[in-house]
Amino acid sequence: MENKHNFDLEERTTEFAKRVVRLCTSLPKNSINNRLTGQTVGSAGSVGANYREANDALGKKDLIMRLKIARKESKETMHWLDLIEEANPEIKSRMQEIKQEASEIKNILSSIINKIENK
Repeated sequence: MENKHNFDLEERTTEFAKRVVRLCTSLPKNSINNRLTGQTVGSAGSVGANYREANDALGKKDLIMRLKIARKESKETMHWLDLIEEANPEIKSRMQEIKQEASEIKNILSSIINKIENK
C-alpha cells in the first residue's frame, strides 16, 4: 500500500501535529489551557498515528476502520482548536490556518474512505 501519496499525507499529518504542539506550547499556562492543550495535542498526534497504521492495514476492513479513526481524531482536534480559540481570543488570527489544515485533512481522509468503500 506504500506509495508517494501515502507518504505525502503521512508527512502532512505529522507536520500538522507539530504545528499543534508549537501552538499549544506558546499559550499562557493556566488550568483551562492546560486541559485544552493536552486534549488537542493528543488528538492531533493521533490523526497521523492512525493514518500510518492504516497504511499497514491487515485488510480492507482494517484499513477503513483506521482511516475512520484518523478522521474522527481530526474532527476532535477541530473541536479542541475551537475551544482554544475561545479561551485565547488574542490568537484568533493565528488559528485560521491551523483550523483550515485540520479541515482539509478531514476532507482528504473522507475522500479516501469513500473511494475505498465504493470500490
